[in-house]
Amino acid sequence: MLSGSEFQKQDIFSACILSRSMKGSQVLMDIKWMNEQEKGMTLHRRADMLWLSFPELDAFSWLKNGYSTRFGGVSEGDYASLNFSISREGSPEHVKENYRRFAETLELNPEHLVCTQQTHTATVIRVGRNEWGNGYGRKPDWTDVDGLITNEPDVVLAIQTADCVPLYFVDPVHHAIGLSHSGWRGTAAGIGRVTIGMMQKEFGSDPREMYAAIGPCVCQDCYEVDEPCAKNFPGCYTKPLGNGKYLLDLQGVNRGMFAEAGIPVSHIAMPNICTCCNPDLLFSHRASHGRCGTNCGILAMVR
Repeated sequence: MLSGSEFQKQDIFSACILSRSMKGSQVLMDIKWMNEQEKGMTLHRRADMLWLSFPELDAFSWLKNGYSTRFGGVSEGDYASLNFSISREGSPEHVKENYRRFAETLELNPEHLVCTQQTHTATVIRVGRNEWGNGYGRKPDWTDVDGLITNEPDVVLAIQTADCVPLYFVDPVHHAIGLSHSGWRGTAAGIGRVTIGMMQKEFGSDPREMYAAIGPCVCQDCYEVDEPCAKNFPGCYTKPLGNGKYLLDLQGVNRGMFAEAGIPVSHIAMPNICTCCNPDLLFSHRASHGRCGTNCGILAMVR
């Protein structure tokens, strides 16, 4: 259980957290972990802000990684309180303030944010300081971009998800990173493989030396799809329910994709938490029937 000190973190095994609700009162929130016996992400708190990070990536002193929760922002109603989607909420001022708060909590400059413009593609682009502010201080200079890579420090990569899969990539040899948004269409198109390939091409990255992490997303038990969708994936990642319905394991598909690309399994971090199973902590499109904001994944190199 978290106390009210300025900054604390706890392991993902914990059964509950004490935090501020979106209305400011103290509430006891149960968290449902996918597997109580496996290590996963780390939960942090600073003031009203709660966020998750990967201990495997926290080990790199030159790297900042994070995944937001619903706590610590200024949005209201279905989007309370740390929403990152302007199109859903319709309040650019709230979203910009939420970005500022989250970036500064991670000790990053919000003016250095570079955001995707996501449309479920497998398009990945290289960005740098010339792209500072895209999607934060101004509209992005691009469209249909679901993945970003960089080898420049102080470039804060950001994606938005609410059940889709956040994919984090780190090359500790060439000091390069990537961050991609992968829904079922992006996963079927292999955006994880594309991101790795782009880092090989642009930075000389060797997958055998890379690290990857799969962020909070919908788990297989919560992700029912129809047969046309399921046919895009190997049968080992789908469970038939009958009547043309299946349960799809997006986490498993992406983990397998990373391994096939050459990233050692021991270098692949898993989240151990499902967005749909924890709608009070994380935004989930499925759990809310589309009435929600989006979470934010951040990855950046620092000097």
